[in-house]
Amino acid sequence: MLVGMIRPRGQQTTDVTGPSLEDVQQQLEALRPDGYELVNAPAEMIKGAALIKTTGTYQRRDDVREIEADDMTALEAKVPDGWQLLSVREE
Repeated sequence: MLVGMIRPRGQQTTDVTGPSLEDVQQQLEALRPDGYELVNAPAEMIKGAALIKTTGTYQRRDDVREIEADDMTALEAKVPDGWQLLSVREE
């Protein structure tokens, strides 16, 4: 028997601009959707201005569930659309 851990796929992005890296980070945290984590936020200075801009990328990290099947093919077939298989263990 194989047990797989799955979670929903989900990704969102948001653009922010601020006077400092700390300000940009605070904005990104305030805009973080529930169940999502900030996974990427490359920052760059805006030419001619004392501002930093970034595009924050959030990925869904909540709602982890288990599924079971007798073999890997059957386990992969049980992963619902919009979900991803995180790990597999044998029981």
